[in-house]
Amino acid sequence: MQVSVEKASELSRKMTITVPEELVQEKVNARLKEVARDVKLDGFRPGKVPQKVVKKMYGARVREEISGDLIQTTYFEALQQEDLRPAGMPQIEPVQSDEGLVYTATLEIYPEFTLDNVANIALKKPVTTVESSDVDIMIDKLREQRKAWETSEQEAKEGDQVSIKLSGESEGKNFTDGVIENFDVEIGSERMIPGFETQLIGLNVGATKKFEINFPEDYTNEELSGKLAEFDIEVLAVKSSVMPEVDAEFIQAYGVDSGELDEFRSDVENNMQRELAQGLKSRLKNSVMDALIDNVALELPVVMIDQEVESLMKPYYENAKKQNMDVNELKLPKENFEDQAKRRVALGLILAEIIQKNEIKAEADQVRSVVDDMAKSYEQPEDVVSWYYGDQERLAEVEQMVLEDAAVDWVLGQADVAEETLSFTEIMEPAAQ
Repeated sequence: MQVSVEKASELSRKMTITVPEELVQEKVNARLKEVARDVKLDGFRPGKVPQKVVKKMYGARVREEISGDLIQTTYFEALQQEDLRPAGMPQIEPVQSDEGLVYTATLEIYPEFTLDNVANIALKKPVTTVESSDVDIMIDKLREQRKAWETSEQEAKEGDQVSIKLSGESEGKNFTDGVIENFDVEIGSERMIPGFETQLIGLNVGATKKFEINFPEDYTNEELSGKLAEFDIEVLAVKSSVMPEVDAEFIQAYGVDSGELDEFRSDVENNMQRELAQGLKSRLKNSVMDALIDNVALELPVVMIDQEVESLMKPYYENAKKQNMDVNELKLPKENFEDQAKRRVALGLILAEIIQKNEIKAEADQVRSVVDDMAKSYEQPEDVVSWYYGDQERLAEVEQMVLEDAAVDWVLGQADVAEETLSFTEIMEPAAQ
Protein backbone atom coordinates (compact mmCIF):
# COMPACT_ATOMS: atom_id res chain seq x y z
CA MET A 1 0.00 0.00 0.00
CA GLN A 2 1.29 3.43 -0.95
CA VAL A 3 0.13 6.63 0.78
CA SER A 4 0.77 10.24 -0.11
CA VAL A 5 -0.56 13.18 1.91
CA GLU A 6 -1.32 16.73 0.72
CA LYS A 7 -1.84 19.56 3.22
CA ALA A 8 -4.79 21.55 1.87
CA SER A 9 -5.05 23.85 4.90
CA GLU A 10 -4.03 23.97 8.56
CA LEU A 11 -6.32 21.04 9.41
CA SER A 12 -7.38 19.64 6.03
CA ARG A 13 -5.52 16.69 4.55
CA LYS A 14 -5.93 14.79 1.29
CA MET A 15 -4.56 11.25 1.33
CA THR A 16 -4.08 9.33 -1.90
CA ILE A 17 -3.99 5.61 -1.17
CA THR A 18 -2.93 2.95 -3.68
CA VAL A 19 -3.60 -0.72 -3.06
CA PRO A 20 -1.61 -2.93 -5.49
CA GLU A 21 -3.62 -4.82 -8.10
CA GLU A 22 -2.01 -8.09 -6.97
CA LEU A 23 -3.56 -7.75 -3.52
CA VAL A 24 -6.95 -6.79 -4.97
CA GLN A 25 -6.93 -9.80 -7.31
CA GLU A 26 -5.84 -12.12 -4.53
CA LYS A 27 -8.80 -11.11 -2.36
CA VAL A 28 -11.22 -11.13 -5.32
CA ASN A 29 -10.18 -14.66 -6.28
CA ALA A 30 -10.50 -15.87 -2.69
CA ARG A 31 -13.99 -14.41 -2.46
CA LEU A 32 -15.02 -15.91 -5.82
CA LYS A 33 -13.98 -19.34 -4.56
CA GLU A 34 -16.28 -18.85 -1.58
CA VAL A 35 -19.10 -17.73 -3.88
CA ALA A 36 -18.54 -20.73 -6.21
CA ARG A 37 -19.47 -23.17 -3.43
CA ASP A 38 -23.06 -21.97 -3.50
CA VAL A 39 -23.53 -21.17 -7.22
CA LYS A 40 -26.29 -23.19 -8.89
CA LEU A 41 -26.31 -23.37 -12.69
CA ASP A 42 -28.13 -25.73 -15.02
CA GLY A 43 -25.85 -28.51 -16.27
CA PHE A 44 -23.49 -28.32 -13.30
CA ARG A 45 -23.56 -29.89 -9.89
CA PRO A 46 -23.60 -27.44 -6.92
CA GLY A 47 -20.08 -26.17 -6.29
CA LYS A 48 -18.76 -27.51 -9.61
CA VAL A 49 -19.39 -24.46 -11.80
CA PRO A 50 -16.07 -23.51 -13.53
CA GLN A 51 -14.22 -20.58 -11.96
CA LYS A 52 -14.22 -18.70 -15.30
CA VAL A 53 -18.03 -18.85 -15.38
CA VAL A 54 -18.31 -17.76 -11.76
CA LYS A 55 -15.96 -14.85 -12.42
CA LYS A 56 -17.98 -13.77 -15.44
CA MET A 57 -21.21 -13.92 -13.47
CA TYR A 58 -20.06 -12.38 -10.20
CA GLY A 59 -16.64 -10.82 -10.83
CA ALA A 60 -17.79 -7.20 -11.06
CA ARG A 61 -19.95 -7.41 -7.97
CA VAL A 62 -17.27 -9.20 -5.95
CA ARG A 63 -14.60 -6.65 -6.96
CA GLU A 64 -16.90 -3.86 -5.84
CA GLU A 65 -17.42 -5.55 -2.47
CA ILE A 66 -13.70 -6.22 -2.05
CA SER A 67 -12.91 -2.60 -2.98
CA GLY A 68 -15.29 -1.37 -0.26
CA ASP A 69 -13.70 -3.68 2.31
CA LEU A 70 -10.19 -2.63 1.32
CA ILE A 71 -11.05 1.07 1.49
CA GLN A 72 -12.25 0.64 5.06
CA THR A 73 -9.21 -1.30 6.24
CA THR A 74 -6.53 0.57 4.31
CA TYR A 75 -7.93 3.98 5.29
CA PHE A 76 -7.35 3.27 8.98
CA GLU A 77 -3.98 1.68 8.23
CA ALA A 78 -2.99 4.82 6.32
CA LEU A 79 -4.04 7.02 9.26
CA GLN A 80 -1.78 5.02 11.56
CA GLN A 81 1.06 5.02 9.07
CA GLU A 82 0.90 8.81 8.64
CA ASP A 83 0.12 9.45 12.33
CA LEU A 84 -3.07 11.40 11.57
CA ARG A 85 -5.99 11.85 14.00
CA PRO A 86 -9.20 12.40 12.00
CA ALA A 87 -11.72 14.84 13.46
CA GLY A 88 -14.63 13.34 11.52
CA MET A 89 -15.60 11.07 8.67
CA PRO A 90 -13.58 11.42 5.44
CA GLN A 91 -14.83 12.16 1.95
CA ILE A 92 -13.81 9.16 -0.18
CA GLU A 93 -13.36 9.53 -3.94
CA PRO A 94 -12.25 6.66 -6.24
CA VAL A 95 -9.47 7.37 -8.77
CA GLN A 96 -9.35 5.63 -12.14
CA SER A 97 -6.05 3.74 -12.38
CA ASP A 98 -4.45 0.62 -13.85
CA GLU A 99 -2.18 0.27 -10.83
CA GLY A 100 -4.85 -1.29 -8.63
CA LEU A 101 -7.32 0.25 -6.20
CA VAL A 102 -6.64 3.98 -5.92
CA TYR A 103 -8.74 6.45 -3.96
CA THR A 104 -8.45 9.79 -2.15
CA ALA A 105 -9.62 10.47 1.38
CA THR A 106 -10.19 14.13 2.25
CA LEU A 107 -10.41 14.74 5.97
CA GLU A 108 -9.81 17.19 8.79
CA ILE A 109 -7.48 16.34 11.63
CA TYR A 110 -7.46 17.33 15.28
CA PRO A 111 -5.51 20.54 15.86
CA GLU A 112 -2.19 20.61 17.66
CA PHE A 113 -1.90 23.28 20.36
CA THR A 114 -0.14 23.94 23.65
CA LEU A 115 -1.37 24.76 27.15
CA ASP A 116 1.56 27.09 27.85
CA ASN A 117 -0.62 30.20 28.19
CA VAL A 118 -2.66 28.68 31.01
CA ALA A 119 0.03 29.89 33.42
CA ASN A 120 -0.76 33.48 32.33
CA ILE A 121 -4.43 33.24 33.27
CA ALA A 122 -5.67 35.59 36.01
CA LEU A 123 -8.92 34.63 37.71
CA LYS A 124 -11.22 35.94 40.40
CA LYS A 125 -12.62 33.34 42.77
CA PRO A 126 -15.97 34.44 44.21
CA VAL A 127 -16.51 33.98 47.95
CA THR A 128 -19.58 34.78 50.05
CA THR A 129 -21.66 33.68 53.02
CA VAL A 130 -25.39 33.36 53.66
CA GLU A 131 -26.44 36.27 55.88
CA SER A 132 -29.56 36.51 58.02
CA SER A 133 -30.87 39.16 55.62
CA ASP A 134 -30.46 36.68 52.74
CA VAL A 135 -32.64 34.19 54.63
CA ASP A 136 -35.27 36.93 55.12
CA ILE A 137 -35.30 37.60 51.38
CA MET A 138 -35.63 33.89 50.60
CA ILE A 139 -38.55 33.50 53.00
CA ASP A 140 -40.26 36.46 51.34
CA LYS A 141 -39.83 34.67 47.99
CA LEU A 142 -41.44 31.56 49.49
CA ARG A 143 -44.32 33.72 50.72
CA GLU A 144 -44.60 35.17 47.22
CA GLN A 145 -45.01 31.65 45.83
CA ARG A 146 -48.01 31.08 48.11
CA LYS A 147 -49.68 34.46 47.83
CA ALA A 148 -53.44 34.60 47.39
CA TRP A 149 -55.51 36.92 45.22
CA GLU A 150 -58.41 38.99 46.57
CA THR A 151 -60.87 40.99 44.48
CA SER A 152 -60.15 44.71 44.59
CA GLU A 153 -62.40 47.66 43.83
CA GLN A 154 -59.40 49.95 43.37
CA GLU A 155 -57.66 50.95 40.16
CA ALA A 156 -55.13 48.38 38.93
CA LYS A 157 -51.60 49.03 40.18
CA GLU A 158 -48.15 47.43 40.11
CA GLY A 159 -48.35 43.92 41.53
CA ASP A 160 -52.08 43.46 40.88
CA GLN A 161 -53.53 40.67 38.76
CA VAL A 162 -55.88 41.93 36.07
CA SER A 163 -58.28 39.61 34.27
CA ILE A 164 -59.06 40.94 30.79
CA LYS A 165 -60.90 40.23 27.59
CA LEU A 166 -58.27 40.51 24.86
CA SER A 167 -57.94 40.62 21.11
CA GLY A 168 -54.97 41.65 18.98
CA GLU A 169 -54.37 42.59 15.34
CA SER A 170 -51.27 43.24 13.27
CA GLU A 171 -51.32 44.42 9.66
CA GLY A 172 -55.06 43.87 9.58
CA LYS A 173 -54.89 40.24 10.76
CA ASN A 174 -56.18 38.96 14.08
CA PHE A 175 -53.44 36.93 15.80
CA THR A 176 -55.35 35.95 18.96
CA ASP A 177 -57.87 33.67 17.22
CA GLY A 178 -60.65 36.09 17.94
CA VAL A 179 -61.27 37.29 21.49
CA ILE A 180 -59.55 35.66 24.49
CA GLU A 181 -61.75 35.61 27.60
CA ASN A 182 -60.48 35.78 31.20
CA PHE A 183 -56.84 36.33 30.33
CA ASP A 184 -54.87 36.99 33.55
CA VAL A 185 -52.00 39.48 33.56
CA GLU A 186 -49.88 40.23 36.63
CA ILE A 187 -48.62 43.79 36.36
CA GLY A 188 -44.87 43.88 36.87
CA SER A 189 -44.29 40.19 36.19
CA GLU A 190 -42.78 41.02 32.76
CA ARG A 191 -44.40 37.94 31.24
CA MET A 192 -46.03 39.99 28.49
CA ILE A 193 -44.24 41.86 25.72
CA PRO A 194 -42.57 45.09 26.92
CA GLY A 195 -45.06 47.89 27.49
CA PHE A 196 -48.20 45.73 27.66
CA GLU A 197 -48.53 45.41 31.45
CA THR A 198 -48.07 49.12 32.13
CA GLN A 199 -51.07 49.85 29.88
CA LEU A 200 -53.29 48.25 32.52
CA ILE A 201 -52.21 50.52 35.37
CA GLY A 202 -55.00 52.82 36.54
CA LEU A 203 -57.85 50.84 34.97
CA ASN A 204 -61.02 49.80 36.87
CA VAL A 205 -63.36 46.86 36.30
CA GLY A 206 -65.38 47.49 33.14
CA ALA A 207 -62.80 49.81 31.59
CA THR A 208 -61.95 49.33 27.91
CA LYS A 209 -58.82 50.42 26.14
CA LYS A 210 -57.11 50.25 22.76
CA PHE A 211 -53.36 50.67 22.47
CA GLU A 212 -50.49 49.92 20.10
CA ILE A 213 -47.21 48.17 20.93
CA ASN A 214 -44.37 46.87 18.80
CA PHE A 215 -43.45 43.22 19.20
CA PRO A 216 -39.73 42.75 20.00
CA GLU A 217 -37.42 42.03 17.09
CA ASP A 218 -36.44 38.72 18.71
CA TYR A 219 -40.03 37.62 19.36
CA THR A 220 -40.41 33.84 18.99
CA ASN A 221 -43.20 34.12 16.41
CA GLU A 222 -41.39 35.33 13.29
CA GLU A 223 -44.67 36.50 11.72
CA LEU A 224 -45.06 39.06 14.53
CA SER A 225 -41.45 39.92 15.43
CA GLY A 226 -40.75 43.61 15.12
CA LYS A 227 -44.28 44.41 13.93
CA LEU A 228 -46.75 46.95 15.31
CA ALA A 229 -49.78 45.41 17.01
CA GLU A 230 -53.09 46.92 18.14
CA PHE A 231 -54.65 45.47 21.28
CA ASP A 232 -58.28 45.85 22.33
CA ILE A 233 -58.97 45.00 25.99
CA GLU A 234 -61.75 45.09 28.57
CA VAL A 235 -61.05 44.74 32.29
CA LEU A 236 -63.12 41.96 33.85
CA ALA A 237 -61.55 41.85 37.33
CA VAL A 238 -58.80 43.41 39.41
CA LYS A 239 -57.19 41.39 42.21
CA SER A 240 -54.60 42.39 44.78
CA SER A 241 -52.12 39.96 46.26
CA VAL A 242 -52.26 38.89 49.90
CA MET A 243 -49.03 37.49 51.32
CA PRO A 244 -49.36 34.64 53.82
CA GLU A 245 -48.10 34.94 57.39
CA VAL A 246 -45.08 32.87 58.36
CA ASP A 247 -47.06 30.81 60.85
CA ALA A 248 -47.00 27.12 61.78
CA GLU A 249 -49.24 26.17 58.87
CA PHE A 250 -46.99 27.98 56.40
CA ILE A 251 -43.84 26.45 57.87
CA GLN A 252 -45.28 22.92 57.87
CA ALA A 253 -46.15 23.31 54.18
CA TYR A 254 -42.40 23.41 53.55
CA GLY A 255 -41.71 20.15 55.35
CA VAL A 256 -40.86 21.40 58.85
CA ASP A 257 -43.30 19.36 60.92
CA SER A 258 -42.66 21.23 64.19
CA GLY A 259 -43.87 24.50 62.69
CA GLU A 260 -41.13 26.29 64.66
CA LEU A 261 -39.71 29.43 63.05
CA ASP A 262 -36.10 28.82 64.17
CA GLU A 263 -36.08 25.32 62.69
CA PHE A 264 -37.65 26.65 59.50
CA ARG A 265 -35.04 29.39 59.14
CA SER A 266 -32.27 26.85 59.76
CA ASP A 267 -33.73 24.54 57.13
CA VAL A 268 -34.00 27.39 54.61
CA GLU A 269 -30.43 28.47 55.36
CA ASN A 270 -29.10 24.93 54.89
CA ASN A 271 -30.79 24.72 51.48
CA MET A 272 -29.34 28.10 50.57
CA GLN A 273 -25.88 26.94 51.61
CA ARG A 274 -26.15 23.94 49.27
CA GLU A 275 -27.36 26.16 46.42
CA LEU A 276 -24.61 28.67 47.17
CA ALA A 277 -21.89 26.01 47.05
CA GLN A 278 -23.15 24.91 43.64
CA GLY A 279 -23.48 28.53 42.49
CA LEU A 280 -19.92 29.37 43.54
CA LYS A 281 -18.60 26.27 41.82
CA SER A 282 -20.56 26.99 38.63
CA ARG A 283 -19.47 30.65 38.52
CA LEU A 284 -15.82 29.75 39.02
CA LYS A 285 -16.01 26.99 36.43
CA ASN A 286 -17.53 29.39 33.89
CA SER A 287 -14.72 31.85 34.59
CA VAL A 288 -12.15 29.11 33.96
CA MET A 289 -13.87 28.15 30.71
CA ASP A 290 -13.93 31.77 29.53
CA ALA A 291 -10.25 32.11 30.38
CA LEU A 292 -9.36 28.94 28.46
CA ILE A 293 -11.19 30.22 25.39
CA ASP A 294 -9.32 33.54 25.61
CA ASN A 295 -5.86 32.13 26.30
CA VAL A 296 -5.55 28.86 24.36
CA ALA A 297 -5.26 29.44 20.62
CA LEU A 298 -6.29 26.62 18.32
CA GLU A 299 -7.85 25.98 14.92
CA LEU A 300 -11.26 24.29 15.00
CA PRO A 301 -12.21 21.52 12.56
CA VAL A 302 -15.19 22.63 10.48
CA VAL A 303 -16.63 19.12 10.59
CA MET A 304 -16.75 19.23 14.41
CA ILE A 305 -18.44 22.63 14.39
CA ASP A 306 -21.05 21.36 11.93
CA GLN A 307 -21.70 18.30 14.10
CA GLU A 308 -22.11 20.49 17.18
CA VAL A 309 -24.51 22.82 15.35
CA GLU A 310 -26.64 19.81 14.45
CA SER A 311 -26.55 18.67 18.07
CA LEU A 312 -27.71 22.10 19.29
CA MET A 313 -30.51 22.22 16.73
CA LYS A 314 -31.76 18.68 17.47
CA PRO A 315 -33.92 19.57 20.53
CA TYR A 316 -35.77 22.20 18.49
CA TYR A 317 -36.60 19.67 15.79
CA GLU A 318 -37.67 17.09 18.37
CA ASN A 319 -39.91 19.63 20.07
CA ALA A 320 -41.44 20.57 16.72
CA LYS A 321 -42.23 16.90 16.03
CA LYS A 322 -43.91 16.57 19.43
CA GLN A 323 -46.13 19.51 18.49
CA ASN A 324 -46.92 17.92 15.10
CA MET A 325 -45.12 20.73 13.28
CA ASP A 326 -43.43 20.31 9.92
CA VAL A 327 -39.72 20.48 10.77
CA ASN A 328 -39.00 21.80 7.27
CA GLU A 329 -40.98 24.92 8.15
CA LEU A 330 -38.94 25.52 11.31
CA LYS A 331 -36.21 27.24 9.26
CA LEU A 332 -33.58 27.44 12.00
CA PRO A 333 -30.63 29.57 10.77
CA LYS A 334 -27.47 27.56 11.43
CA GLU A 335 -25.47 30.72 11.96
CA ASN A 336 -27.50 31.38 15.12
CA PHE A 337 -25.85 28.34 16.70
CA GLU A 338 -22.32 28.69 15.34
CA ASP A 339 -20.80 30.79 18.15
CA GLN A 340 -22.07 28.41 20.81
CA ALA A 341 -20.96 25.42 18.74
CA LYS A 342 -17.45 26.85 18.31
CA ARG A 343 -17.19 27.48 22.05
CA ARG A 344 -18.28 23.94 22.89
CA VAL A 345 -15.91 22.37 20.36
CA ALA A 346 -12.98 24.49 21.55
CA LEU A 347 -13.61 23.69 25.21
CA GLY A 348 -14.05 20.01 24.42
CA LEU A 349 -10.66 19.90 22.70
CA ILE A 350 -8.90 21.94 25.39
CA LEU A 351 -10.35 19.95 28.30
CA ALA A 352 -9.54 16.67 26.54
CA GLU A 353 -5.93 17.85 26.14
CA ILE A 354 -5.69 18.80 29.83
CA ILE A 355 -7.14 15.45 30.88
CA GLN A 356 -4.83 13.48 28.58
CA LYS A 357 -1.64 15.41 29.33
CA ASN A 358 -2.17 15.10 33.07
CA GLU A 359 -3.47 11.52 32.93
CA ILE A 360 -6.58 12.52 34.88
CA LYS A 361 -8.90 9.65 35.75
CA ALA A 362 -12.45 9.53 37.12
CA GLU A 363 -12.01 7.36 40.19
CA ALA A 364 -14.99 5.28 41.36
CA ASP A 365 -15.13 6.94 44.79
CA GLN A 366 -15.14 10.40 43.21
CA VAL A 367 -18.02 9.44 40.92
CA ARG A 368 -19.98 8.00 43.84
CA SER A 369 -19.39 11.16 45.88
CA VAL A 370 -20.84 13.33 43.11
CA VAL A 371 -23.86 11.04 42.70
CA ASP A 372 -24.48 11.04 46.46
CA ASP A 373 -24.23 14.83 46.55
CA MET A 374 -26.76 15.22 43.72
CA ALA A 375 -29.10 12.76 45.42
CA LYS A 376 -29.19 14.72 48.70
CA SER A 377 -31.75 17.21 47.42
CA TYR A 378 -34.34 14.46 46.71
CA GLU A 379 -36.76 12.85 49.15
CA GLN A 380 -35.55 9.35 48.28
CA PRO A 381 -31.81 9.77 47.64
CA GLU A 382 -31.19 6.02 47.42
CA ASP A 383 -33.56 5.85 44.43
CA VAL A 384 -31.57 8.57 42.67
CA VAL A 385 -28.31 6.70 43.29
CA SER A 386 -29.84 3.53 41.84
CA TRP A 387 -31.12 5.51 38.85
CA TYR A 388 -27.60 6.67 37.96
CA TYR A 389 -25.92 3.34 38.54
CA GLY A 390 -28.65 1.54 36.64
CA ASP A 391 -27.67 3.13 33.32
CA GLN A 392 -24.11 3.26 32.01
CA GLU A 393 -24.77 6.34 29.86
CA ARG A 394 -26.06 8.32 32.84
CA LEU A 395 -23.08 7.23 34.91
CA ALA A 396 -20.74 8.19 32.05
CA GLU A 397 -22.15 11.73 32.22
CA VAL A 398 -21.21 11.91 35.90
CA GLU A 399 -17.75 10.54 35.12
CA GLN A 400 -17.33 13.31 32.55
CA MET A 401 -18.33 15.87 35.20
CA VAL A 402 -15.64 14.47 37.51
CA LEU A 403 -13.04 14.72 34.74
CA GLU A 404 -14.04 18.29 33.90
CA ASP A 405 -13.92 19.33 37.56
CA ALA A 406 -10.43 17.83 37.85
CA ALA A 407 -9.37 19.73 34.72
CA VAL A 408 -10.73 22.96 36.23
CA ASP A 409 -8.77 22.28 39.43
CA TRP A 410 -5.62 21.82 37.34
CA VAL A 411 -6.18 25.19 35.64
CA LEU A 412 -6.74 26.85 39.01
CA GLY A 413 -3.45 25.36 40.18
CA GLN A 414 -1.64 26.98 37.24
CA ALA A 415 -3.44 30.34 37.15
CA ASP A 416 -3.12 33.47 39.28
CA VAL A 417 -6.27 33.33 41.45
CA ALA A 418 -7.53 36.19 43.65
CA GLU A 419 -10.62 36.06 45.86
CA GLU A 420 -13.56 38.38 45.17
CA THR A 421 -16.22 38.91 47.85
CA LEU A 422 -19.76 39.01 46.47
CA SER A 423 -23.24 38.88 47.99
CA PHE A 424 -25.48 35.83 47.92
CA THR A 425 -27.75 37.59 45.43
CA GLU A 426 -24.87 38.43 43.10
CA ILE A 427 -23.88 34.77 43.02
CA MET A 428 -27.34 33.25 42.66
CA GLU A 429 -29.00 35.89 40.47
CA PRO A 430 -26.26 37.20 38.15
CA ALA A 431 -28.76 38.07 35.40
CA ALA A 432 -30.57 40.45 37.76
CA GLN A 433 -27.31 42.24 38.43
